Amino acid sequence: MHNIVRTMAAIIMLTGAGAVRAAAEDGSGTLLKGKAALGSWQQDKPGLRRLIKPQDLPPVGKSTPNFSEVVPLPRGAKPRVPPGFLVELVASGYAGPRAIRAAPNGDLFVADSASNTIHVLRVPSGTASLTRDEVFASGLTQPFGIAFYPLGPNPEWVYVANSDGVVRFPYKNDDLVATAQPEQIVGHIPWVHHWTRDIAFTRDGKRLLVSVGSGSNVALDMFSVPLVKGGLQAWIKSEPLGATWDTEERRADILSYDPDGKNEKILATGLRNCAGLTIQPATGLPWCVVNERDELGDHTPFEYATAVKDGSFFGWPWYYIGANADPRHNGARSDLKGKVTVPDVLMQAHSAPLQIVFYEGNDFPAYYQGSAFVALHGSWNRAERTRYKVVRLLFDNAGKPTGEYEDFMTGFVISNKQVWGRPVGVAVAKDGSLFVTKDGNGTIWRVSHQKVASSK
Repeated sequence: MHNIVRTMAAIIMLTGAGAVRAAAEDGSGTLLKGKAALGSWQQDKPGLRRLIKPQDLPPVGKSTPNFSEVVPLPRGAKPRVPPGFLVELVASGYAGPRAIRAAPNGDLFVADSASNTIHVLRVPSGTASLTRDEVFASGLTQPFGIAFYPLGPNPEWVYVANSDGVVRFPYKNDDLVATAQPEQIVGHIPWVHHWTRDIAFTRDGKRLLVSVGSGSNVALDMFSVPLVKGGLQAWIKSEPLGATWDTEERRADILSYDPDGKNEKILATGLRNCAGLTIQPATGLPWCVVNERDELGDHTPFEYATAVKDGSFFGWPWYYIGANADPRHNGARSDLKGKVTVPDVLMQAHSAPLQIVFYEGNDFPAYYQGSAFVALHGSWNRAERTRYKVVRLLFDNAGKPTGEYEDFMTGFVISNKQVWGRPVGVAVAKDGSLFVTKDGNGTIWRVSHQKVASSK
């Protein structure tokens, strides 16, 4: 009888249905919905899931400032991950490691934005042992997004998004140091306020996508109408749906270019700050993780992750999460009310998602395939602290999001005032492990899955 029980437990862990498998691994299987999903850091634990819907949005209220104090890494502290996973410290001592991307040869490129450098890390497959850490390029301007081109195993360029544009360096596999000065590909990107610029190439390699966050919280410094001949009506006819103007022109957008930086177009508008941008392998669609606006309440509006289709408008600065009007604009742009795209996955307000990566590796259990990891950096505009973790977005077999997201890497919060880590970047390494950068204390971590040994 005991052997039968052990055999059944092994079958459930390794081959059972997705929901059962997850519960077996993390020991929780708890799904919070509605108001219960809007809690604080005390609830966070690997395996806990949340499902937030547009109808759960609280009314506009008062926001409570609560800036976090980043404290030194406590002795012996490690992030919490689900049972069966191992988390290891790879490297420390960086000024502000942010976006991280895996090169086709397995090297890891890290944007240390605070020191204006790009590092290349070489970590042998299956280990957390750093064997090389070289400065690939320095003298940049708040670098963030990184992309390799052409797509495939043998890129010829590495693109880097600075706060004010995009540059590229000649590159071949195994290069640890740039062999030439950067070539300016895209210039004159507005850089004040939201400065993180993420980049990605479309699946066919024909277009370079650049995310540009807004220049303000809610565009109150933007002229009420465009200063062009014919005013607002002329602007509506000539520009993409929901395009902003004046101090916010070409902002809160995803811009699109040829790989050489020519033929700029606006792919999508109304994304207050798409800090993380990637391509979903299953569909080829761009995905954004978006920091929404502040000062409308501790739980309003929700942050989000979403697929982005050409010509879509997500509301900023006039609307949020569909047709919810921002009261600070006094009913302006009523013509847009029914044209706002509702995001796919809603997350707790003020979570500050900063990077997203889809999982295609073969190290994690099979039910992780096709899901996405998102780093939640944390924000200041909420009384009860939340975020400061890495979460997993769930998708069905067709690549459609279920709307649920699951805590994957937690434990960075010490109290409602103090934290020791702020996750920023996530990347899937060539061996299928997950690398996470943390700009609080400047560390980089590796998460791998421990294989279950078969018993005879």
